[in-house]
Amino acid sequence: MTARSGEDLALIERFVGGDQSAFDALVRAHEDRVFSVCLRIMTSREAALDATQETFLTLFRKADRFTGSAAFSTWLYRVAVNTCYDQLRKEKRRRADRLPDHLDPVDRAAGDGFASVEIRPDLEQALKRIPDDFRSAVILSDLEDLPISDIAEILQIPPGTAKSRIFRGRRLLADILRNQNDVSRRPRDDQDA
Repeated sequence: MTARSGEDLALIERFVGGDQSAFDALVRAHEDRVFSVCLRIMTSREAALDATQETFLTLFRKADRFTGSAAFSTWLYRVAVNTCYDQLRKEKRRRADRLPDHLDPVDRAAGDGFASVEIRPDLEQALKRIPDDFRSAVILSDLEDLPISDIAEILQIPPGTAKSRIFRGRRLLADILRNQNDVSRRPRDDQDA
């Protein structure tokens, strides 16, 4: 058990026992990572904020259901992913306009802030085009840097299926990104080539 896991377990026990400040501490400890997962799945800042809020509302209502059989963060990410899936299903019924890209936060995982801004729109567009199952697996693996065992537990699938979804998702992303780059290099019809 890691130090964070131990702290989370103690905070959950305190919160279930009636200590509201323990819930606040859990939110502060996990809100950035939960928002990051939600933003990458939802691809819209507003939708990700809604999903993050709904994730913590679910935690507030169902904290007593946490059994401790997995790390708290794994359980919380599963709640976040399921919340995103629920919201995406609802969104398919009614589409909303997306916020302009310039309002999205810069990807801090990229070494160069300018490069992350250049790459991010292409990656976001490519992520939108792959199936939800593959998107979630790739996001949790490559963008959140979670181990296969955690990804399998969060997505409630066997580890082999998690590996397969990551592999297939990466291949789909590579194909999409390669095709986008090829299209941008082709001469336009209105130019003499």
